[in-house]
Amino acid sequence: MQPEFWYKKWDSNQIGFHQSEANPYLQRYWPELAIAPSARVLVPLCGKSLDLLWLAGQGHQVLGVELAEKAVEEFFSEHQLQPQISEQGAFKVYRTVAFELWCGDFFALTAEDVAGCTALYDRAALIALPDAMRQRYAQHLQQLLAPGMKGLVITLDYDQSQIPGPPFAVNDDEAQRLLGQGWQLEKLEERDILAESPKFVQGGVEWLMERVYRFSSR
Repeated sequence: MQPEFWYKKWDSNQIGFHQSEANPYLQRYWPELAIAPSARVLVPLCGKSLDLLWLAGQGHQVLGVELAEKAVEEFFSEHQLQPQISEQGAFKVYRTVAFELWCGDFFALTAEDVAGCTALYDRAALIALPDAMRQRYAQHLQQLLAPGMKGLVITLDYDQSQIPGPPFAVNDDEAQRLLGQGWQLEKLEERDILAESPKFVQGGVEWLMERVYRFSSR
């Protein structure tokens, strides 16, 4: 999947993946992780998600990574925030007191870039990537994340033959295989959300399972 795919999505406002409120799983399960309010949280492929605001509202420093600069610009403009903008390696970095949004290729991120991050929140990264890139994403996370990291990972699962991604189907076995190599995944909840997903109903999908995992170092 090429960067141009996502640029086109944002340029044409085809962002059905963007939620109009903070994710309910995040609000429900994040407090159970007992992550220090001062923790720095890594959010891969963050878009302009309102989850970023919610995390900052808990006292966290948020480091989001996003390929499409339009998404980053809209996040700050929609919330009347005036970021300082600088270049750091392969990234254009937008900074305020609570937020750092790094605009660029997630795979160019280094362990030094995310030093100090002690938590991870992945709602849209793993399921945004096709099969081969998911493997690469998991391997890159292993190179980036320090011991003691914990957080939440949210996936979708459905019959991929019925409708093309993204979002892509990631079943429980694959999630455990990809992320369970270096970390422990504990499934917290799963439910069929097909009735809430018109795109999938119209595409003929028969079931759409959403799963939430607690992510922690072994």
